[in-house]
Amino acid sequence: MTNDTLDHLNQVIQDYFDALYDCDVSKLQRVFHPRAIYATADETPFLYRTMDEYFPVVAARQSPASRGERRRDHIDGIDLAGDNTAVARVRCSIGSRDFVDFLTFVRVDGTWRIIAKVFQITETRQPEV
Repeated sequence: MTNDTLDHLNQVIQDYFDALYDCDVSKLQRVFHPRAIYATADETPFLYRTMDEYFPVVAARQSPASRGERRRDHIDGIDLAGDNTAVARVRCSIGSRDFVDFLTFVRVDGTWRIIAKVFQITETRQPEV
């Protein structure tokens, strides 16, 4: 993986973390491909959303930033599958939930974007203020 590619992927992931922390839908729209999917098997029934379904959920949420929550963002690893495909394992927290997100990236027209977010809820705890 070249340093340039790694830098670009790290920036997209940082923008993703910032967008979730601030509930910034316009920033999420820049990091997700318009045809991306959002899914988890932690919900019953299985939760699957398109971006058109996911963005309004984020917009309606009270942001972790507005609640003064401590950020718990972390990149566990990034693997490049080729010139245009990568996957990252990341962790973050929203409210009382901790998540492990598997983000699959595609590079389209020279720009890295998330094409799939599949996540696991790892722990439930009281939010820190």
